[in-house]
Amino acid sequence: MGNSAVVYMAIHADSCYTYIITKPALSVKDTDSQCAEGRDGMSTILDGKALAASIRQEIREEAAKLPRKPGIAVILVGEDPASQLYVRNKAKDCAECGFLSNRIDFPASVSEEELLGKISKLNADTAIDGVLVQLPLPASIDERRIIEAITPEKDVDAFHPLNVGRMVHGDSVIWPCTPAGIAVMLDSYHIPVDGKTCVVVGRSDIVGKPMGLLLLQRHGTVIYCHRRTPDLAAMTRQADILIVAAGHQGLITADMVKAGAAVIDVAMNRDPVTGKFTGDVCFDEVKDKSSYITPVPGGVGPMTRAMLMKNVLTLAKLHMGLPL
Repeated sequence: MGNSAVVYMAIHADSCYTYIITKPALSVKDTDSQCAEGRDGMSTILDGKALAASIRQEIREEAAKLPRKPGIAVILVGEDPASQLYVRNKAKDCAECGFLSNRIDFPASVSEEELLGKISKLNADTAIDGVLVQLPLPASIDERRIIEAITPEKDVDAFHPLNVGRMVHGDSVIWPCTPAGIAVMLDSYHIPVDGKTCVVVGRSDIVGKPMGLLLLQRHGTVIYCHRRTPDLAAMTRQADILIVAAGHQGLITADMVKAGAAVIDVAMNRDPVTGKFTGDVCFDEVKDKSSYITPVPGGVGPMTRAMLMKNVLTLAKLHMGLPL
């Protein structure tokens, strides 16, 4: 299969991205020299914004052919400005993809039992394919209990313990949106994982842990790093693929990166001086050493949003009894 066919598969596959993230899209030899040796000091910027727009267009076209609109319900508790923004963006994406979007707002004072009651009703609503509870929740509410209340078949974030277990076994229908988006991005830019050393900085349940599992299933050699890793630089310098999701501005400098590595910056930090969003990676210095790098913003973030739409579409097709 030629490279152009692989790009088409990564963006347009009828079988949904589950196929993409469980099968190596390229053999190691196809792009080994690009990944391991760099590209004469020039780094390719991974344009997540453009790729996500293409994915949403394909989702919209596929959704239009279904017997009914895919539906998602988003629960927002409280008035956190960042959460408000995230939920508005999700509604915008749903409108673009032709989905039914149901936003449910609760005050921060809502009781856990009231929240659980609403989730139970959404679980039984046949017009709703995915249920998402915007995190974080107020300290008075047990997040784990809320997540576990969502039926696994509507757990669009793939956070439910049953879905996590399916990831470990390698038979998950959907994956958390950020790792899934990174996987599609790697495929689309022909960055091989098979046989590569993959270092994941961060071990959250949302990004770090599932990211490592996904890379392992693609035959990468995975190293997890976290705040108790004694010599972070010694680990990151080994990485052919470096994925950083620590939430620590400026954590990764050029001297911590292997020449020719692919660098994926997941974090979104607001610079206290400029007010601008930045990642964990010192972009300006690392881009001259890496072969591929994601910008912040415009890299992983748009892909995360696009994969949420893909997850909703996948669950809708499952509920309609249609092939993936």
